[in-house]
Amino acid sequence: MEIRCELIRIMITETGDQQVIVLKEAKGRRSFPIVIGFFEAAAIDRRIKGHVLPRPMTHDLLASVIEAMGGRLAKVVVTDLRDHTFFASLVIERGGQPVLVDARPSDAIALAVAEGTPIFVADHVLDAVAGPSAPGFSA
Repeated sequence: MEIRCELIRIMITETGDQQVIVLKEAKGRRSFPIVIGFFEAAAIDRRIKGHVLPRPMTHDLLASVIEAMGGRLAKVVVTDLRDHTFFASLVIERGGQPVLVDARPSDAIALAVAEGTPIFVADHVLDAVAGPSAPGFSA
């Protein structure tokens, strides 16, 4: 099962390589952090603030390619957590069929924010990182 989540926080540190985003279940209290790179964090932050760049960035390019090929980004899903690494999928609808594309969660979430697409997390991932006994922090 997948649980709808929302991006609730971006923590950007200009002096470090690792940035943090926080996802929270939309109809619940659990939340968890994901460490991402600076460029992905900056892309997400720009989109949230409504800043439009004069030329397309990588996430803009990917959105254009999906559209040009007759697809629509239906949702992104954080699908797994293995060895402290999150995994995600883009779920693209094309010709009435879902097409799954493996993606880093940071890229998937940046694309979801840019496109206004819902973000989901597999329940076993949310249980592992934000369950009652999981370390983490609440929103």
